[in-house]
Amino acid sequence: MDNIETLQYLFDVQGYLVLEDVIENEQVAALNQHIDEQNLPEPGKGQRFGSAPDGSGFLQWGKPFCDLLDHQRIMDVLRFRLGDCFRLDRIYGMYMRDGMQRGGLHADYGASSPTSRAKHGEYFPFRDSEIHNGFVVVTWNLADTGPDYGGFCCIPGSHKSNYRLPHDIAANPEDSPCVIIPNAPSGSAILFSEALTHGTAAWNGKHQRRSLLYKYCISYLAWTSRRVAIPENIELTERQKILFREPADPHRHFPSLF
Repeated sequence: MDNIETLQYLFDVQGYLVLEDVIENEQVAALNQHIDEQNLPEPGKGQRFGSAPDGSGFLQWGKPFCDLLDHQRIMDVLRFRLGDCFRLDRIYGMYMRDGMQRGGLHADYGASSPTSRAKHGEYFPFRDSEIHNGFVVVTWNLADTGPDYGGFCCIPGSHKSNYRLPHDIAANPEDSPCVIIPNAPSGSAILFSEALTHGTAAWNGKHQRRSLLYKYCISYLAWTSRRVAIPENIELTERQKILFREPADPHRHFPSLF
């Protein structure tokens, strides 16, 4: 069983966590089979598939994708990062083949974000020994990723930096020791703050990279005016349905997920 105090500490200092053995091999196989059935074009020109908002994205492809929405292993971590009231903001899948090049390092919040000079809203980030993020991403790995292959990369602790990402690191992340590619085998989940400087490393694996990204945010926040739609003809639990609600003030207009 995960030690929540340890996970909270590691997420705080690193800006990310890797939880291994979260979904079993049979579940990984079922998810990959559903993806195979979509007859997607070979990865190359693009790295993404099944994106939403604007529809349900890959959630419409089968119940196994919806079962990940509130998987118990991630909910405890999301709770101490986002509080009791949060929603699903965006989803998309990523796939890569051998030889595909890296993406750029970036952070959506903090000193290195494009909106770093925007006026902050009414938001108190540290309260009663709880540190809350506005957005947290859960990346489900349906194939082995890590230093030998590529995939998710980041600068641990960069979510706390007060300085913009230096050009030398941004231009040459593969030559910068501070940029790491954490080992995250098939069936694992990577959780990270959108304030963390992160990106996609070049893919060197002979197998295809496949990852599913679920992006959650505090109930009153939103990335865009568009919403992820509830998938049709797939039965969801009452808690899962809450994740699709419109942004609203926690507790008063948006119920607790717990």
